[in-house]
Amino acid sequence: MYDSVEGKKTCPMGSFPYTIRSGDTLYKLAKTYNTTVEAIMAINPGIDPYNLQIGQVICIPRAMPPGPPPCPNGFYYTIRSGDTLYNIGQRYNVSVEALMRANPGIDPYNLQIGQVICIPKAMPPVPPPCPNGFYYTIRSGDTLYNIGQRYNVSVEA
Repeated sequence: MYDSVEGKKTCPMGSFPYTIRSGDTLYKLAKTYNTTVEAIMAINPGIDPYNLQIGQVICIPRAMPPGPPPCPNGFYYTIRSGDTLYNIGQRYNVSVEALMRANPGIDPYNLQIGQVICIPKAMPPVPPPCPNGFYYTIRSGDTLYNIGQRYNVSVEA
């Protein structure tokens, strides 16, 4: 984005403007500034990584923290402009509370573009107790009638 008063590129908090020079690539910039190509692209929507122009001003995210949180039962996600924990949770069917537990120390009110978080796997709902019987997992071709026949139970039961 450009500052209309001074005509300079303004970058989001946690990043700084950089003027493209001859020989620059997003990969080289990511290595130089200890970030990732994905983080640079996330903070510069619409950038063409294959057609950087000398003199073009882009935003570079500040060096990333040592690493993303461990994510053994999920996957990593890079924060983009406009993201909130609520809309990320909606997108991946995970509660805000589960996102907070999977990312200790995260500030839900100050997500940084390029920040990497863990999206935990959505847990299936726990079935209610079944005191007078047992659980049966439905298989292809099952009907209430044939399950009832198999276990000598009426469909109404």
